[in-house]
Amino acid sequence: MNATPPIVLTAAGVRRAFTDFFTTNGHHHEVSGSLIPHDPTLLFTVAGMVPFKPYFVGEQPAPWPRAVTVQKCVRAGGKHNDLDEVGRTSRHLTFFEMMGNFSFGDYFKSQACAFAWEFVTGRLGLDPDRLWITVHISDDETEAIWRDEVGVPAERIQRLDEDNYWRMADTGPCGPCSEIFWDKGPEFGDDGGPAHGGDERFIEFWNLVFMQFEQHDDGSMTELPAPSIDTGAGLERILTVLGGFDSVWETDELSSLLTRIGELTGVAHGSSDRTDVSQRILADHARSSTFLISDGVFPSNEDRGYVLRRIIRRAVRHAWLLGVEEPIMPELVDAVVRIMGSDYPELVRNHDFVRDVLDREERRFRETLRTGSVILDDALNGLDEGGHLDGDVAFKLHDTYGFPLELTEEITAERGLGVDLDGFRAAMTDQQSRAREARKNVVGAASSGDLRVLLEEYGPTVFVGRDVSEATANVLYTDSGIVVLDRTPFYGESGGQVGDTGTLVSESGILRVLDTTVVLDGLHQHHVEASDVGVVVGQEVRAVIDLGRRAAIRRNHTGTHLLHSALRRVLGEHVKQQGSHVGPDRMRFDFSHFDALTVEEMVAVEDLVNAEILANPVCRNYETTREEAETAGAIAFFGDKYGEKVRVLEAGPNSIELCGGTHVSALGDIGLIKIVAEGSIGSNIRRIEAVTGTAPVDRLRAAEKVLGQVAELVSVPVDDVLGGIEKRLAEIQSLRSELDGLRSQAALGRSDELAALSVDGVVVSLVENIDRDGLRLLAMAVRDCDGVRAVVLGAAPDGGGAALVSAVAPDSGLDAGVLVADAAKTIGGGGRPNPEVTVVGGNDPKRLAEALGQARAAAQVG
Repeated sequence: MNATPPIVLTAAGVRRAFTDFFTTNGHHHEVSGSLIPHDPTLLFTVAGMVPFKPYFVGEQPAPWPRAVTVQKCVRAGGKHNDLDEVGRTSRHLTFFEMMGNFSFGDYFKSQACAFAWEFVTGRLGLDPDRLWITVHISDDETEAIWRDEVGVPAERIQRLDEDNYWRMADTGPCGPCSEIFWDKGPEFGDDGGPAHGGDERFIEFWNLVFMQFEQHDDGSMTELPAPSIDTGAGLERILTVLGGFDSVWETDELSSLLTRIGELTGVAHGSSDRTDVSQRILADHARSSTFLISDGVFPSNEDRGYVLRRIIRRAVRHAWLLGVEEPIMPELVDAVVRIMGSDYPELVRNHDFVRDVLDREERRFRETLRTGSVILDDALNGLDEGGHLDGDVAFKLHDTYGFPLELTEEITAERGLGVDLDGFRAAMTDQQSRAREARKNVVGAASSGDLRVLLEEYGPTVFVGRDVSEATANVLYTDSGIVVLDRTPFYGESGGQVGDTGTLVSESGILRVLDTTVVLDGLHQHHVEASDVGVVVGQEVRAVIDLGRRAAIRRNHTGTHLLHSALRRVLGEHVKQQGSHVGPDRMRFDFSHFDALTVEEMVAVEDLVNAEILANPVCRNYETTREEAETAGAIAFFGDKYGEKVRVLEAGPNSIELCGGTHVSALGDIGLIKIVAEGSIGSNIRRIEAVTGTAPVDRLRAAEKVLGQVAELVSVPVDDVLGGIEKRLAEIQSLRSELDGLRSQAALGRSDELAALSVDGVVVSLVENIDRDGLRLLAMAVRDCDGVRAVVLGAAPDGGGAALVSAVAPDSGLDAGVLVADAAKTIGGGGRPNPEVTVVGGNDPKRLAEALGQARAAAQVG
């Protein structure tokens, strides 16, 4: 055991001690990965092993044999969701840190157990007599290691079943676990160790996962060729053990946050159970929202953005309950950055941006909260304990006022009430269907098992398409329209860039390549057109890409990088790419920003990119290490996976980004960039579409043609077209005014005739040869005749459909909207009811007579 000084018992001290210990023992120190995982099955990074999953499952080779990290994690939403428990228990958090040491086919059980014991007892200084070990019921080997090699007494090693077995999924890597527990003492529960004692007494804080086996579809299990280690050691849990604390809220960083919350709310922590819960929720949610926004998640109504919005709104509501009437989240961002920024420098870099996003989101929601709370309180006041809020009310709060259903459920639960969820769902179904079809990644027709064998035997496809447009290659695989070659000039779809098309030429003939995709992080699949021509494994082919199409794609891809740079300069550095699509005809670029771009901002962006294109600097696209790229200031593009070796694109003096796509050799090759569309695709996410090359000129010619046609229609020269249109519009307006006058005169002329049909002051009649506006004027004219209390007129206008107008005299005691309520449904339509004059449109003129009869009956009842 190393004789080292005791560590500082703070979060920062334990982080540093953990990484120092394992780097000293030959581990590569990898900084925390993003909270946005590359794994499409996860909303957030939920465990320390998530960034390393490609290495564990064999998708990518591990760049180092062993590694150590302190990984930021969030569990809120989806399968891994601790959101509702936060603040009410002593240990649940949405944001937490998972310390881990990992072996990728290097050391295994014996050394993993030794490392764990040395760090826990040596560096952390925990009393070995208060430590317990659990192993899986089948794992004799690990029990023997703990007992015979590490020296843990046999009576403090226990066996557990499913709690000590780990599976990545129903199939794939799996294996037994071994956990280390801390005995808090007899005052916390019964003795008997983790297997039999009190849950609050024996606290698990270290988990060793032995990835040892491969689980197959048929239920069989085989040993992995390179068994690996995945360690999970929760930082907050370890801090409670080291400090002798009863809860994570007593640890130094969370305690500091709670102190600041006490200062901001004027309520000291510990004042009451109710206020303590609200303050803990604020502390946790301040951390999770700060880190999530810093990592590129934006509040929205979809996926992880929705979970973030829910976290923020939950925090704001609890600030509201604590009596805070002004925005508090920006102040809590300041506190989080002050407390944790030294270990997470990205928080310092993104401080102002995170503060701004949370300030905007909180201010918006406070308006919602203020309105919705009044409505909800009124609805709940009449309910007895155990009752349920009407589903229609819950839906109205959600749909009309933006009051989240989860918040309604939380508030009702606090009062011992429930929500009629069936009624809520029924109301939502009546209004509209909000279900979104799950998106699935389709690999292609080839068997993934066959391709994995191919990858293991031949390695990834050699991509030569950066230097040449055609190459001779050998066929390694062909099946169901898929051809795999040993080398190819065809770029496979990735990073937003579409795959290449072209031809495969062989002695058998020519095969058209319709698309190219990449699977298993390295194999290029050439999707070929169905044809009588075929190729066989081992055959030589000449692979030729569609060079004109590739050139257009290159222009658009480099263009997205220029747009990204220009947007950051015009709008601010908070702009981050959220997705892209680069095709031959246009580019699409999605980015984070809270407002629509003004015309002036779009012009500024276009001017910046086109000035750089006209300057025509050389583009550099080269391979380097990720560390060197980050040192050079390269920005990572959204959704791309990066290994230790990365490709960097330097596109002019202002853009340096990681990108594995294909690009122009000089910016002048792009031609011009013209933005053709800008809009929102979600809360705080904007989308720009643009064209390059000759496309801007094509659009200009098309616009000139249309302008010429417009000028011809209004009989003016092209240069005077605006004035010509304004003149024609003025003439049209004058004619409309004249027509309205004539209609009014015509209506007045027929009003006396219809008023004579009055029965008890009510006129109901079908009118022919009249449009909707004339029908309304006529109804009002009839209403104003002596002795008429109400009038309902119907017509079938020339444009199609049906129309009803009801009008009532002010002293009639009748409601125009009520008179035609049933009639509107009969003609298959509706309108906005007004008590004095209501106009209704419908699509079934054949039932006008029936509808007028209903209106007459309604008037008699009234």
